[in-house]
Amino acid sequence: IIGREGRNIKTLESATGAELVVDDTPGVIMISSFDPVRRELCRLSLKQLVADRRIQPQRIEEVVKKTRKELEARIAEIGERTIIKLGINGLDPYLVKMVGRMRFRSSYGQNLLRHSIETANLCATMAAELGLNRKQAQLAKRAGLLHDIGKVVENETDLTHALIGAELCKKHGENEVVCNAVGAHHDEMPMTSILSPIIQACDAISGARPGARREILDSYL
Repeated sequence: IIGREGRNIKTLESATGAELVVDDTPGVIMISSFDPVRRELCRLSLKQLVADRRIQPQRIEEVVKKTRKELEARIAEIGERTIIKLGINGLDPYLVKMVGRMRFRSSYGQNLLRHSIETANLCATMAAELGLNRKQAQLAKRAGLLHDIGKVVENETDLTHALIGAELCKKHGENEVVCNAVGAHHDEMPMTSILSPIIQACDAISGARPGARREILDSYL
């Protein structure tokens, strides 16, 4: 895997954007990257290369290129399956892809896609219980799914994930009510509709329920 003068490992790191850590632990290689999709790309590529046994720079580039296409297709499929399951229509293809990327991200140990699906369902239920009409309940579900979309953007910015998410939703044609609910769920912009506090409350419920996130045993008890 390291190769002569480290050529193999440098090629793999350059192609995937992740770092490989080979230490004294036998049979174990650590993959390091802040981007969970890059980590997954590196893991899948490395798995195929080790099984194939033909590890050299040209072969590494071929495998990474092929794996990247497969991973992008898988991410899109995860996003499509999620919106079909939730009954959400008309979502921009880029946002569908971002929903799929959430599958590979966690927040305090809680999988981001599961958290977003749970929040979406809670939002729809709470909107219905409050007597909002069906259209508003659908918008609440939509905003619940998209509320953390800013956590999986590919380009780094100085904005918080809520404000990034609001910008993304606005850019890709989401309803103004949805954009505000996404941007305001951590009180970083004024709330302009009843849906915004619903999304904020359901986000907190999903994150705070017992067993959802990592917590120290003593504090839980």
